Amino acid sequence: MEDRNTTADVVVVGGGLGGLAAATYAARGGRSVVLCEKASALGGRAMTTAVGDVRFNLGPHALYAGSHGIGVLRELGVAFHGGKPSASGGFAIHRGAKHALPGGFLSLVTTSLFGLPAKLETARLLGSFGRVDPGPQASVPIGDWIAANIRHPVVQELVGALVRVATYTNDPQRLSAGAALAQVQSALSASVLYLDGGWQTLADGLRDAAAAAGVRIATAARATAVERNGSAWRVRLADGTAIAAAAAVVAGGPDVAAALLSGAEQALARRWTAEAIPVKAACLDLALSRLPEPRATFALGIDRPLYLSVHSAVAKLGPAGTAVIHVAKYLGSAASDPKADERELEALLDLVQPAWRTAVHERRFLPDMLVANALPTAAGGGTKGRPGPAVPGADGLYVVGDWVGPHGMLADASLASAKQAAALIVQRAVNSPRAAA
Repeated sequence: MEDRNTTADVVVVGGGLGGLAAATYAARGGRSVVLCEKASALGGRAMTTAVGDVRFNLGPHALYAGSHGIGVLRELGVAFHGGKPSASGGFAIHRGAKHALPGGFLSLVTTSLFGLPAKLETARLLGSFGRVDPGPQASVPIGDWIAANIRHPVVQELVGALVRVATYTNDPQRLSAGAALAQVQSALSASVLYLDGGWQTLADGLRDAAAAAGVRIATAARATAVERNGSAWRVRLADGTAIAAAAAVVAGGPDVAAALLSGAEQALARRWTAEAIPVKAACLDLALSRLPEPRATFALGIDRPLYLSVHSAVAKLGPAGTAVIHVAKYLGSAASDPKADERELEALLDLVQPAWRTAVHERRFLPDMLVANALPTAAGGGTKGRPGPAVPGADGLYVVGDWVGPHGMLADASLASAKQAAALIVQRAVNSPRAAA
């Protein structure tokens, strides 16, 4: 930033989706806002990169159509376009073999995945799943809920696979059943969207909304400290700039907060960091010059935590005829071997798209991609047990991210916590309009 010392009503550290949304809401609420992002571009993990002439998200990204997050995007006027993937024609991969994925009545009847008793249980389960109340299950591990409520082992595996694909999580003994059930219900009721141009369109739309609201955005502006400044806050940047503000928002993971804060706030952030269980995945992103098996656009591992989807089947991500495929392995708590994971993802491609190796146009492997900063655990009470945006004992300090607030998971939680944090900031200003900056 040009000014070595500047002031604002609000300073936001972090230019991902949550930081941009929080800044925009606060500015629309009448606050002067500065947003600092350490990278040269905005978007965080929502960034889409151009690899040759195709667009790759950082692994598979899906926007939940019935979520809190999509409501925030629409409130802020962020335009996006895309398509809903279809489970029709998808494969369930079980013990190394392909079966029809039970995504509807016909596929349930005809699948070779399981026999008639298991099919009947699956039909009953899918018919009643939307009526399950996730709330009372918040402190129950999803693995225990599945074992207690589903009889047939292969149906247990099928539901476990639905949980993995909806939550991006492979930790059934720690993941809150309440959080998992709510996420699966959202996916089954409203589906998801793969976005034309990738998720960068969301970051760009939020950037434009923030700029239109008057937010001053600084990229390549790395914060080194967020510290108390009398009754307010000061953010120090690596270039020597100091920004004084009545309110400060740290839009990043708990480890980011712990690195920036000091004193009692740092001790709290370090506790959050110690308790957080990061959610990770190994991802193979591919662009093929042609799709060898045009109808094979989706596959879900039933007994292995695997996923394959041709995102370009419904979203514009490259030139016509180019197939953009995201293949992923949801990593659990055990140590993982990146080379073995990559081979396993390649083997899934060999099964679903046998001639894929002859059509590789672009390829990228992400062996240890961070999906979410913290798992909503059963031990922690699910999403309602997560920290709120207002940092206890630190008036005017807020956190935003996928590990914050009671609403949703993944990007939905980031956007929902951003809206909540901004509402608290605006209300605080109303109650104390001359809060020192």
